[in-house]
Amino acid sequence: MTTRVWDYLDEYANERDDILDAVETVFRSGQLVLGRSLREFEAEFAAYHGMSHCAGVDNGTNALKLGLQALGVGPGDEVITVSNTAAPTVVAIDAVGATPVFVDVHRENYLMDTDQVAAAITPRTRCLLPVHLYGQCVDMEPLTALAAKHDLVILEDCAQAHGARHHGRLAGTMGDAAAFSFYPTKVLGAYGDGGATITDNEQVDRNMRRLRYYGMEDRYYVVATPGHNSRLDEVHAEILRRKLRRLDDYVAGRRAVAQRYAEALADTDLVLPKTVPGNDHVYYVHVVRHPRRDAILEALKTYDIHLNISYPWPVHTMTGFAHLGYARGSLPVTEELAGEIFSLPMYPALSPDTQDKVISALREVLANLS
Repeated sequence: MTTRVWDYLDEYANERDDILDAVETVFRSGQLVLGRSLREFEAEFAAYHGMSHCAGVDNGTNALKLGLQALGVGPGDEVITVSNTAAPTVVAIDAVGATPVFVDVHRENYLMDTDQVAAAITPRTRCLLPVHLYGQCVDMEPLTALAAKHDLVILEDCAQAHGARHHGRLAGTMGDAAAFSFYPTKVLGAYGDGGATITDNEQVDRNMRRLRYYGMEDRYYVVATPGHNSRLDEVHAEILRRKLRRLDDYVAGRRAVAQRYAEALADTDLVLPKTVPGNDHVYYVHVVRHPRRDAILEALKTYDIHLNISYPWPVHTMTGFAHLGYARGSLPVTEELAGEIFSLPMYPALSPDTQDKVISALREVLANLS
């Protein structure tokens, strides 16, 4: 049987009755868009984070894009972020007409090197956009201090960090707003696309709700532009409501999988994930590192194990962002990591037998390479 980094079928088998009941609940409600399930999910997701507001949208990219717009970021502005991220982070910045400005990351944990941010700030800087990558949080204290000093806003990219904590504070609660993705692979995933933006700022929330609904506050009347059609539908909202109750269990399951990897691979030359002191890691993906990454991945295919790289191409090296003018070598740590990192299977329902298969094959491959 083919082994991949993620699979939802075992989880669905365990939760099938509840998922189908969620669908039935919506279909019998008489409202498929902007109804009770969305309102209740928004209230419950906000409450989970101790925040005042949540606006559900159609995907994580639009959670970022509309979040930037709701915070007043637009053409002529600069947004400081990282290139070691999924492309949607930067696509969203580009989509609002702002310019992404990249800083490098830490070699040990792959997160934004916040020591580099101050030097990247210019008179055009409007927003800091930290990416809580792979399941743990960026060091937020330096960023909040810089934001206060330079009158900047912070939008947290929490697509990979549902339930993660930084010195006790949940990801998404340390900036002016935070964007989440509910893509199926996420720690809290729907059965399709979905996203949300949370905030304690009432005006930002009002902006979000107008932006996601054509620029309207009431039906048929556009109050302001720009406006979009970016609503989280009722079916996914109801499924997410049910799954939110299990979020802490999902996190516990992921940590158990990570612990088994740590114990079984500790004596190899594979570089295993390192949790930053003060962080509670949720292991959205289990990213490891090896200088002979490509040979390892190719060898594992003979065991019918097909793994993933998150991410093989730093955003600043992509042709679609060549206009930003970043030369090869401009972000050396990010570029080095892109040639070495790969992800092991990671999801709460991963069976011990499947994990043992991966561990055994990986140990054999590593031994043969030495």
